[in-house]
Amino acid sequence: MRLRPVRLPRTRQPVLSRPGQVLVASFAGAIVVGTLLLMLPIAVVAEPPAGTLPADVGPWGGAPVLAALFTATSAVCVTGLVVVDTATYWSPFGQVVVLALIQLGGLGIMTFASLISILLARRLGLRSRLIASASVRSVGLGDVRTIVIGVAKVGFGTEAVVAVALAVRLATGYGAGIGESAWFGLFHAVSAFNNAGFALYSDSLMGFVTDPWVCLPIAAAVILGGLGFPVLFEFRRHFRLPRTWSMHTKLVIVGTVVLLLGGFVTITALEWFNPQTLGPLDPAGKLLAGFFASVAARTAGFNSIDISAMHTQTWFAHDVLMFIGAGPAGTAGGLKITTFAVLFFIIVTEIRGGTAVNIFGRRLGRSVHREATTVALLAVAVVMIGTWCLLIMTTFSLDRIVFEVVSAFATVGLSTGITHLLPAGGQLILVALMFVGRLGPLTLASALALRSRSSHVELPKERPIIG
Repeated sequence: MRLRPVRLPRTRQPVLSRPGQVLVASFAGAIVVGTLLLMLPIAVVAEPPAGTLPADVGPWGGAPVLAALFTATSAVCVTGLVVVDTATYWSPFGQVVVLALIQLGGLGIMTFASLISILLARRLGLRSRLIASASVRSVGLGDVRTIVIGVAKVGFGTEAVVAVALAVRLATGYGAGIGESAWFGLFHAVSAFNNAGFALYSDSLMGFVTDPWVCLPIAAAVILGGLGFPVLFEFRRHFRLPRTWSMHTKLVIVGTVVLLLGGFVTITALEWFNPQTLGPLDPAGKLLAGFFASVAARTAGFNSIDISAMHTQTWFAHDVLMFIGAGPAGTAGGLKITTFAVLFFIIVTEIRGGTAVNIFGRRLGRSVHREATTVALLAVAVVMIGTWCLLIMTTFSLDRIVFEVVSAFATVGLSTGITHLLPAGGQLILVALMFVGRLGPLTLASALALRSRSSHVELPKERPIIG
């Protein structure tokens, strides 16, 4: 009897092997659903105020497709750039939709899905753990359930505390009703912790520029969300033992302090005598406004002074702060502090002629060098391409366009006032930048960390001329 070889069917594991694609699909799905909801007639006010752009009506009698798409993308990607005024264009239903999209995009869609699975089934399968691990940037699978629950506790807890503080201040200091104070407090607390920058005031927070009871709670929520959940968890467990902190936590905390102080000094000094920004304020008000501007530039998107009236030098300082961003595995965007810090120490090591990159008494792995360089170069390429496209399509100056592009890619939300003036193609470019900025570095970094190919053949070494 002659035996014939049997060809086994190929097995595919699309979800297990490509969790990044599931993340992209989930964010894209949320944007589509949010766009459709914002296009409903109930999502917009009956009569938008005069001068509101765009003034046309969508196919369903609600917001136009582009306005709804731009707002939904900005909310899910926790950016804060807008083409219509959130306070006056969207109805209470529309504002609730925006708030829900911010919460989903900030804490992570798959984090919410995993949390629901835990609450209903009390456990997570391998598929859910892999996807949730990529979403929260966990280093293992066994701790995903604990991390997801911890993320929910920290996120909702911080938002609740800040919401109560803001509501009390609005009710006692500004005469707002209980219902209005509670809603405004909740909306801005969620927007702040998720680094979204959406506000229910047409001038953002300019009306509270000298009020520390409003600015400081929001700033605290922004900073906590920007630190990232791994840092918050480790900080909670080992608060009194900084020597035991991981390299990641030390980099994020030190980098955050340096960038906050550097941004505060730079912005305050450059705008101190500007009659359209800090000039009219007293010294205490200038210091508060300068500090808040530095915090907001770390991908938060709120502004208590007029961004469009700042000096060009201040815009450039914002560009740097926005591009670097905050900590990984949090609600903020940007290149991330750790990526920037790794590149900085690599440069220092090369200048000193060292052979290994050492940070806080630990040696940095070679694979991390490649990951940081790849993410940084791709981020620079995306910003350059976006800037070039908008320069071709518009007549705005380079400094304004660079500011807008960096703000979109780093999911910040600050603007020099040209977002709603861009043509439809320019707004679509910003939509793409927000989506890539929110998910690109996350999925790319996850893919680079999980993918490792070993080669059995080594080619001869050769050194090109550098510099």
